[in-house]
Amino acid sequence: MTLHAAIMGKAVKSKSTAGEVYYKLGLKETHQLAKAFKVSVKEVEIAALEEKTIPERYQRSMGITGIEGQKLLLQSRAVVVGAGGLGGLVIELLARMGIGTLIIVDGDTFSESNLNRQILCTENNLGESKAKVAAQRVRELNSAVEAIAYAERATEENLATILAGADVALDCLDNLPSRHLLQKECRRLGIPMIHGAIAQYMGQVLTIFPEDKGIETLYPDRNMERGVEVLLGNPAATPAMIAAWQVQEAVKILIGEKDLLRNRMLYFDMKNCRVNTISLA
Repeated sequence: MTLHAAIMGKAVKSKSTAGEVYYKLGLKETHQLAKAFKVSVKEVEIAALEEKTIPERYQRSMGITGIEGQKLLLQSRAVVVGAGGLGGLVIELLARMGIGTLIIVDGDTFSESNLNRQILCTENNLGESKAKVAAQRVRELNSAVEAIAYAERATEENLATILAGADVALDCLDNLPSRHLLQKECRRLGIPMIHGAIAQYMGQVLTIFPEDKGIETLYPDRNMERGVEVLLGNPAATPAMIAAWQVQEAVKILIGEKDLLRNRMLYFDMKNCRVNTISLA
């Protein structure tokens, strides 16, 4: 019996609230098939989608991705540079969406000042590698996702290796030189990059394709080390707001949607209840 035939043997017929009939595959059955056929959980989920059978974990994502879109996500490779306030949330959400491979880059460790906003930081993992904790969290969330941790700072020497084969990169950094470096390497390799930044009540998101104007429009002074967040601080809610937008932009890129934040920056000011889109053309 083939894997595809076995999937159909375990798939359960169900009906949506709109009355549409579809087939779904539970997590228990997915793991049983992976073990029986000596393949990865990801391979089972992709095979199920090819049979128009929805892995049950993604059932509530179908309204956005559809079956073909979910298959594309499982076959995708995303790099998240920075696993702190923004990055931790981005990693959590990408794993839940079923991005097939997540590359996590961060040379820092958790400290007590991270507890107010960094979803991966707990009182029990202070001092541990952010990248390694993030990768373990991904494995706990979604066994179909391959998580690769680089517990090191992104540099000119290692970025080419880290970004190799990536479909999208997410800028969750906290310093400007590293942002410029990431954009430079993404441009060279032809990888779209999603920039996110936060400070106090404010945040911004910008999607940058290799041919687009990028963060040098926002930060022309390449010698500036940090932005205003050092002075204004980062509360718990602000990174959640920006991380959600970054993830949605990544998902749209990976499933081929065209309406993106290209050449226009989304800017939030939660204090004054303002959301603006600023043209960078």
